[in-house]
Amino acid sequence: MLIPDSRTLRSLLARYADLRIAEARGERRDGQLLEDVSRTLCAATGTTCVEDALVAADALLAASRARGARPAPSGAARPAPKLAA
Repeated sequence: MLIPDSRTLRSLLARYADLRIAEARGERRDGQLLEDVSRTLCAATGTTCVEDALVAADALLAASRARGARPAPSGAARPAPKLAA
């Protein structure tokens, strides 16, 4: 699995949060936007439901911070680390 860039994850999480807040406030928006962002977040994290995607995104961001990883160029993804046999 490719590990998404932390900036990409933060952007997706922010868009998801903005759309959910707008929905909770009753603001009229295209419902398809929330569905699209949710689907993209699931694809980026390798999950099948948005609740799991949120947890996975938080874990990936925490792992990135713990490694002290410098962000990859915008839009780039890093390959997953190889596991020891």
